[in-house]
Amino acid sequence: MLRGPVKAMLRMLYPPQCLSCGQAVASGPDVTPAQDAGGGLCPECWQETCFISGLACASCGAPLADDGHSGAQEQETRCDDCLSVARPWHHGRAAIVYSGVGRELVLTLKHGDRPDLAPTLALWLSQAAAPVIRPGMIVAPVPLHFRRLLKRRYNQSALLARHLAGMQGLHHLPDLLLRRRHTPGQDHRGVADRFANISGAVAINPRRASRIADKQVLLVDDVMTSGATLAAAAEALLAAGSGPVSVAVLARAVKDA
Repeated sequence: MLRGPVKAMLRMLYPPQCLSCGQAVASGPDVTPAQDAGGGLCPECWQETCFISGLACASCGAPLADDGHSGAQEQETRCDDCLSVARPWHHGRAAIVYSGVGRELVLTLKHGDRPDLAPTLALWLSQAAAPVIRPGMIVAPVPLHFRRLLKRRYNQSALLARHLAGMQGLHHLPDLLLRRRHTPGQDHRGVADRFANISGAVAINPRRASRIADKQVLLVDDVMTSGATLAAAAEALLAAGSGPVSVAVLARAVKDA
């Protein structure tokens, strides 16, 4: 760990930059709460990033309109998607809406060869997922097929999962799940096609199966659209004898976002 004076000197030589646009980011005691909430974003990019706070779907973390009368039902409130599609996992949380700067950051992490974004994005995710995290949970990323992994050189979900597990003091099993076959991209597919495309493609790693018996698992992914991939992963975990599964995604795609 760097000592305070060394950190201060490095900040003078290399001022912090916005994760999105690269502009200088204010730091120190004069930073406003709004700027600090962005954790690495300039004020303009922070305003273009929709952080999910307040009332959210208990299954996927999508933001919900709060009529001020949710009360005790807040913990079990579901969005329309989660009311119409059965979710095999227990609870879920998301950090940001998949739109604007949030979408750009997800795509940059995923396709832009920017693994350096992962620590800050994982911090956002760790804060959002805190209500569903339990002591002793196993943290596991949604896996990539080796062909896609060779192309990208890293699994962005595994990066997020590793940093989140470290922040929460949980055990990370990056190879708990495997992609048994390569699947075409899910973009531009309908909900039914997404579920059919991923069906049977995710399996438990037989070398890790004994590690999750009756253990609660937190599944981590970068973005959730239909939930098909998360469902396939959760079903594989449950079939292998895990305890309840919860999910944490960096970004949640929502209608009209």
